[in-house]
Amino acid sequence: MKAALVRYAPLLILAAAWEAAVRSGVVSELVLPSLTDVVSAWVKLLRGGDLWLNTAASLYRTGAGLLLAIAVGGVLGITMAWWRPVNALASPLVEMLYPMPKSALIPVTALWLGFGDGSKILLIFLGCMLPVTLGAFNGARASDQALVWSSRSMGASRLRVLWDVVLPSALPEIMNGVRTALALSFVLLVSSELIAARSGLGYLIGFLGEGGVYDAMFAVVLTVAFLGFFADRVYQRLERRVLRWRE
Repeated sequence: MKAALVRYAPLLILAAAWEAAVRSGVVSELVLPSLTDVVSAWVKLLRGGDLWLNTAASLYRTGAGLLLAIAVGGVLGITMAWWRPVNALASPLVEMLYPMPKSALIPVTALWLGFGDGSKILLIFLGCMLPVTLGAFNGARASDQALVWSSRSMGASRLRVLWDVVLPSALPEIMNGVRTALALSFVLLVSSELIAARSGLGYLIGFLGEGGVYDAMFAVVLTVAFLGFFADRVYQRLERRVLRWRE
């Protein structure tokens, strides 16, 4: 309990400072609603059902796009590290797309697939695949060559070496890439839903903001923040379990 209080004390201090600044008049309620008003608006959104429906739509899009990115990006990164022809073909594309702002693809995906789920899933897939690909590539390239040579000298096939030696060596870097992709998926989700969507948390933020319902808008913003925070904490626990063998 003490460790948890110390760890999350900054959040409690921020919440208290937010409420005090608004109540004392230092910050106008027209600019920033009080935290108690935001919490009250959040409860109303829950009771009305709007928050549940839009959260479900957003989580579906995030989960589908991220899972596709992990599957394709992991395979592509390891394949690039293991077979030179694939690296020669794919490396220029990865290097070109990685520094490009992924939000620039929002109009493109909307043009291709419309305002439904498909465009959001495609955007999240394209944006999140690159960190996973680079993590898998760097992890596979960093495999202990002595272990690879030893496995080959004992008669192991290339696929067996890939499965027993290269993949375990690359796993920590892959996990780091997935964590980066997890955070990026929420950014891309809300950005795309703000611009081109008829449902989802990003759409709800824009709709409430245009209507001047700022306490409810901030409630949805905090919902996105806590969903991302919770997802990251769950992923860290999963990462520790998966990599427990390294200890």
